[in-house]
Parts: sequence; C-alpha cells; structure tokens
Amino acid sequence: MQSRLIDLLHLSAYSEGVTIASSNSSLDSGRVSNAIGGFIDAVLPKSHAIPEIAQLYAMMREYPSRPGKMIRSKLLIASAIAHGASFERALPLAAALELFQNWVLIHDDIEDDSDERRGKPALHRLYPAALAINAGDALHIYMWQVVHQAGVAGAFEEFLEMIHRTAEGQQMDLSWVAQARWDVSPSDYLEMVRLKTARYTVVSPLKLGALAAGCAPDEKLELAGLDLGVAFQIRDDVLNLDGDFASYGKEIAGDLFEGKRTLMLLHMLERLKPDEKSEVVQILEKPRLQKTTAEVERILVLMRSHGSIDFAQSVASDFGTRGLDLLHQALADLPVQAAALEILETAKSFVTRKT
Repeated sequence: MQSRLIDLLHLSAYSEGVTIASSNSSLDSGRVSNAIGGFIDAVLPKSHAIPEIAQLYAMMREYPSRPGKMIRSKLLIASAIAHGASFERALPLAAALELFQNWVLIHDDIEDDSDERRGKPALHRLYPAALAINAGDALHIYMWQVVHQAGVAGAFEEFLEMIHRTAEGQQMDLSWVAQARWDVSPSDYLEMVRLKTARYTVVSPLKLGALAAGCAPDEKLELAGLDLGVAFQIRDDVLNLDGDFASYGKEIAGDLFEGKRTLMLLHMLERLKPDEKSEVVQILEKPRLQKTTAEVERILVLMRSHGSIDFAQSVASDFGTRGLDLLHQALADLPVQAAALEILETAKSFVTRKT
C-alpha cells in the first residue's frame, strides 16, 4: 500500500499531463475531477479475502464513487497553481481533502439522520449505522495517510486546524438541536458557520494550495475564506429550502425536518407572534419521522411571509462582497493569474450558486 501511494505522489498517471492546467490556461474542471477521482480510486483498497473487510472496502468507496462537485479540492488545486505549484504537487492534498469531505459526510448523515446523499440513500440507510461509522473512520485514516505521504510542509498542521474547528462547529450545531435551544442568535449561527463550514470549504483549501507551492499563506486568505465560507453556507441553507432536488443533490427542506437552526429560521422566530412561535417550535421539536410535509410547508410559508429567505440571501451577499474584496487583494500579486481568476470566479458563485 505504501509503495503504491508513493508511486502516485511521483507520477502523473492520473493528471493526464499538463493539459489539465498550466500557467497560461484555465483549469479543465472535468479532467481535474477525473484526476482526483483516479487518485482516490488508486489509494483505496478494492478487495479482501475476508468478506467482512471486503464489505468495509466497498462501503469506503460508496460516497467517493458518487459524482460530487469537488468544490473544495478544485479550489485547493487552483490556489496551488496560482501560487506557482504544479498540478502534480497539489493533487495528493486535493485528494486528501476530498477524503475528508467524504468521511465527514458519512458521519454527518448519521448525526442528522439524513435519508439522501448525492441523490442516493445515505450510507447508514444501506448498511447498519455502526458499520457506516466504521467506514467513515476508515476513510479518515486514509486521509491522514495521504496527507503524510504528500510531504508538504505545514499541511499536517492545517488539516489538524481544519478538523478541530469543524468538530467544534458541528458540536454547536448538533447541541442546539439536542438541547432544544431556541434562544440561539444570528451571531451564534454565524460563529458556528465560521467554525463548521468556512474553514474546510474555503480557508483551508486556499491555504493548503499556498503551502503546496512552498509559500506562507497570505493572512488575507483566511479573512477572505471566513467571509466567503459564511456566504457559501447561508446560500446552501437557502437552497435546502427552495432549491431543485435534481441539481441540489440533497433532500429539499431537510434542515426543517432535522430542526436545524439556520439564519432564516432564527430571523423568522424573532418576528413571529407568540402563538405562531409556539406552533412552529412544537413542529420543529417533533422527531424527524413525525413531522408531516404539510407542517414543514407551513413553516416555509411563514418564512416567506416574513422575508426571512430574502434576508438570509442579503446577508450572504454582504459577506460575499467583503470576502471577494479581501480575496482579490490576496491574489493580486500571485505568479499565475489565470488560476487566480479561476479562484475568484468560484468564490463569486458561492453567493449565486444554484447547486
């Protein structure tokens, strides 16, 4: 296993050559996805003589095999190239980040009792939850193996920081539901999002790209990433309520079925009459399977009537604008401006994305 991974780190068999990205061309998103997917496919074991372990390997491959957008790993590669690194140098860290995304999603789906992931049943709907947790743990181990073998100075520490903060944000998010807290403020929500989403979605990909090029990350990358990550998550929350399932890839209104504290929910609760708030809280506190579609639609009607969804999108736009300005400053003097432009275009989509 170790020798195979070392071979991957030194060969460009999955990069399809320099046509993926160069200093005078834009990133080919499809080929980048194929390269990352090919790297992960080569890293993860495929078979084992013991049936139970063979099943584990199949479970580990389940989420990586489902087509995802790979926003974070592509952002990492674009950052690396913008800072002057080769695609091959950035590929292992991009694959490790994708492995992180997949094991976290396995655990997240269990914690949220979600039904769907990328248009298919969540892993714990296909297998017992205990086995799904173990598969997520196994992917976690392979993530660290790839980070270690990549040999990029500072990458190990950045992954540590990313996972620490993500776990803290997830604890806040889950605790509010578990403790039936409805006194959560919009500022509480924003802090949770900075921890849970912003770092692993934007901050760490940008910084890991710089590290892959042997550069000390500009402080503005972190500031920009925090704002852009907030914008990304708010927009994700909005899409969860009024997105199109075919393109969004997750259950529509799943956040309401799960009782998630989102910016628009908190905005609405502050504006409801006492009897309306009592009605909404009673619905939200029901176990997921006891909530009816009609009850969730009732909450959506109240959200729209109080302008809560529009408010959330406005806040996302404000964070996005500030983050883009900081990001533009951080990228202005980098050696490969074609890749820097790719980063800026990706960041702009965080507020306007439909998927």
